Amino acid sequence: METSHILILLLIGYIVFTIDQKQDDFPVPTVLVLIGIGLSFIPFFSSVEVTGNMIYHLFLPALLFTSAYQMPAAGLKKNAGIISFLGVFGIMFTVAALGAAIHMLSGPFIPLSLLESLVIAAILTPTDPVSVVSIIKKSVGSEKIADVVEGESLINDGTSIVIFTTLAGMLAESRTFSIGTFLGEFLLVSIGGAGLGILFGWLMGKVVNVTHDRKYQVMLSIILAYGTFNITEYVGASGVLATVFAGIMLSFKYESSEKEAHFRESLDGFWEIAEASILSLLFLLIGIESAEFLIFDGWTFVIIIFILSMIIRYILVAGTTQSFPKWRHEINQKEAALIAWAGLKGTMSVFLILTLYSQNTGDLDMIISLSFAAVLISLVVQSLGVKPLAKRIVK
Repeated sequence: METSHILILLLIGYIVFTIDQKQDDFPVPTVLVLIGIGLSFIPFFSSVEVTGNMIYHLFLPALLFTSAYQMPAAGLKKNAGIISFLGVFGIMFTVAALGAAIHMLSGPFIPLSLLESLVIAAILTPTDPVSVVSIIKKSVGSEKIADVVEGESLINDGTSIVIFTTLAGMLAESRTFSIGTFLGEFLLVSIGGAGLGILFGWLMGKVVNVTHDRKYQVMLSIILAYGTFNITEYVGASGVLATVFAGIMLSFKYESSEKEAHFRESLDGFWEIAEASILSLLFLLIGIESAEFLIFDGWTFVIIIFILSMIIRYILVAGTTQSFPKWRHEINQKEAALIAWAGLKGTMSVFLILTLYSQNTGDLDMIISLSFAAVLISLVVQSLGVKPLAKRIVK
């Protein structure tokens, strides 16, 4: 990808985000992805290529860190139970239930093995609220639902990549699925990642006051976001979870000390610009990259997969919140429906697809096409539907 491509894509992103500022609840991800699909037909953009490595090591750490440190510590503490449950056990349930459902219904359309179905389910499980969180806050007027949606997204990104890596490894090596192997790898990678993230975030909280110059404090935050991610990946643990927990540790530090207000203002000034720029590039590139995989004969089955994913997610969220008295008191069934709907697919799902694509020898094309198409439907349908649904919840 050349410099001219980046500049043009950033300009398009600037225009779309400017429209978003002038028009409430503008579906930014949907618009950017559709524009990206349109750009794929222009010869100038034919050489543009996005890789899983680019998303994982360049885009993802910044997006995860920004979301994590901006999460209100009070909201994390209050909703820690349900966020943790949905982000860990909920992911496992969703992958198992959705994978089994896809496998059972695939016969008349595109026969898939159980392992192939589980891989698709793992790709479609991580949530990416992006702009829907702000829409929920404006429409519902409550931070609670937004905190649960965003907090769950942060945790399930790390959980989903561990699950996907294990399943994709089994698929590539033609191994049979083993619960014992899966749980062993999952615990090692996830606990290691969370522990290192907490350690690095704590060290950041101690070191940040060594210098009082805001510029250098922001530089230190860049080192924290990308350093934590890459060091943790190097030792074999989850860089995603490490970056998330490092950012969360900063969030708790802000909560406990008013003296850090100037530091947070400086961070926001830098990272909010970085986030908007990365999101512009990312969603446009998703559209450009996915276009070639969207021309296939499996769209009927894709719609079925999308409907299955929504039904299973609603069962998970509603069942979880209504089964425990404490959570039932805080989140009613309508709010559970909104939380379920707001879990649209995005950055992490695309990274997982591109990771699978890099391992592709030609026999995974259908899995990649099904996954890309399901992500696209999720981005369009769920982002457009969240405002009407949120307003019905208010009533």
